Amino acid sequence: MTTLDPATPATEGPNQAQNRFVVACVALFAGAIAMGVSPVFVRFAAVDPFVSAFWRVTMALPLLWIWARIENSGRGRGRRAAPLMRRFSPLVVLAGVLFAGDLVFWHLSIHHTTIANATLLATLSPVWVVLGSRFLIRETVARGTVAGLALCIAGAALLVGAGFQVHPGRLVGDLYGVVTSLFFGSYVLVVRVLRKSMGAGEMMFLSSVVTAAVLLVVALAGGGPMWPPTLAGVVSLVSIAVFSHVGGQGLTAFALGHLPAAFSSLVIFVEALAAAITGYFVFGEDMTPLQMAGAATLILGIWVARPRRAAAAG
Repeated sequence: MTTLDPATPATEGPNQAQNRFVVACVALFAGAIAMGVSPVFVRFAAVDPFVSAFWRVTMALPLLWIWARIENSGRGRGRRAAPLMRRFSPLVVLAGVLFAGDLVFWHLSIHHTTIANATLLATLSPVWVVLGSRFLIRETVARGTVAGLALCIAGAALLVGAGFQVHPGRLVGDLYGVVTSLFFGSYVLVVRVLRKSMGAGEMMFLSSVVTAAVLLVVALAGGGPMWPPTLAGVVSLVSIAVFSHVGGQGLTAFALGHLPAAFSSLVIFVEALAAAITGYFVFGEDMTPLQMAGAATLILGIWVARPRRAAAAG
């Protein structure tokens, strides 16, 4: 049976469950696209990447708080939920720390190795999610998901692998890329578990409070300016918060309440694909025939990995 959002009526019928399943799939891909276009805003923010990461999460908090309040008010009759700020739990804190770690090590990887190396190594996260789904959260991983993951990894290698380089001077940066994948993969698993008892808005708001606190320490340690020098930079930061965090991460968190963690983790490949397409149209970055073949392979892999019916999401 489909895993329902905590706000979903338990008496939901098969057609309603199927519709909710389709909505979750749409939300997953929409969230990936929203995260994939974030490099556009990061380039115009004119601040240190760690500072932009901090504002990305912090500026999103008011919208996430409104989402959480609306979500809680719509739960209907029954036992009244605990006040929002009292709903912190070890898993919520862990989710916030893991996402902060994902952002920090991603930027460290970019600074210490090539973008191609950092991107390709970060796409290893679904491998950890597949293993964690099977051995940690006891969630069945379909053979189609494994086959689709293999195709996605091959597609990612074609899409960004042309610039992949093995160099002794970049090994630390490459290691940061692998660590990034571990943080993001762990984050997906924890969110999947949390979403079985929490709404997406509530989970996103509470975990983002933790993420913002961690990123503030990191940003201040960098010693750079904490505010962009231009209005365009401020608008870029607001756009990152709205599109990448509330839209991208929020929709992904919503989807994780209804879809298997292993399939949902493939969102990182859609994000890479969206980033490549955005780079082509916005910055005039070329896409070679090999990269186009990689994009097609990514799409095929996601199609092969898809849950075949709503029941597969439970």
